[in-house]
Amino acid sequence: MTDVDSTFVTQEVIELIAEHAGTRHEVAAVTERAMRGELDFAASLRERVATFAGVPVSALDAVREAVVLMPGAAELTAEVQRRGWEIGLVSGGFAEILAPLAASLGITRWRANRLEVADGVLTGRTVGPVVDRADKEATLREWAAELDLDMADTVAVGDGANDLDMIRAAGIGIAFAAKPLVREQAPYRLDGPRLDEVLRVIDEVDAAAPAARA
Repeated sequence: MTDVDSTFVTQEVIELIAEHAGTRHEVAAVTERAMRGELDFAASLRERVATFAGVPVSALDAVREAVVLMPGAAELTAEVQRRGWEIGLVSGGFAEILAPLAASLGITRWRANRLEVADGVLTGRTVGPVVDRADKEATLREWAAELDLDMADTVAVGDGANDLDMIRAAGIGIAFAAKPLVREQAPYRLDGPRLDEVLRVIDEVDAAAPAARA
C-alpha cells in the first residue's frame, strides 16, 4: 500500500486545488508543517480545505489533468499486478482526484477524503471520516484482513508524518523521498527518484527471509 501525494504522484494535490483558490502559498506552508509532524493532520486539513470555499467544482478537471505520476509509479503498479499481488492507494488528499487516477491504472483499492460540493462549488469542507495517520494504518490492516494476509506480508510506502503508523505496522515499511522524521523512523528508506525501487527493497528482504509479499 502506498501514500499518494509526493509518493505515488509528484505533487501535493491539495496545493493544486489551492492554486484555483488563490491560496497555494498559504496552503503549502501548512502542508509542509503537517508532513513534518508539527501539526495535527485532521486540524490542518480543515484549515487548508476551508480556503477552497467558492472554488467551482469544474476546477477539479484542471487539477486532474495537472497531476503527474511519480517516476516508476506506473511501472511499480504493472509489476505488482503481474506478480499477482494487490496494490492499494491511501491518501489524505481527495477521492475526486484519486478515483479516476486509480481506475486508469487498474487499481481497485483506494481510500481518500471527499470534498463537499453545493451548487456547483466547493464549500470548504470535507464529508465523512478524515483519512489521517490512524486511518491509514487501519486501512492497511483492513485490506490485509480482506486479502487474508498476515501483517508481516504487507508493504507500506510514504513520505510524511501521517504515514508513519502504517509504515511501522507493515511487514516492510518504506520511507520514500521522505521528511526527516520519517526517514529516521522507517525501517527502510529510499531517496528516490523512482518509486519502482520499492520492488528492489521487497526482493532483497524476501531473499534474506523468503515470504510472500503484497
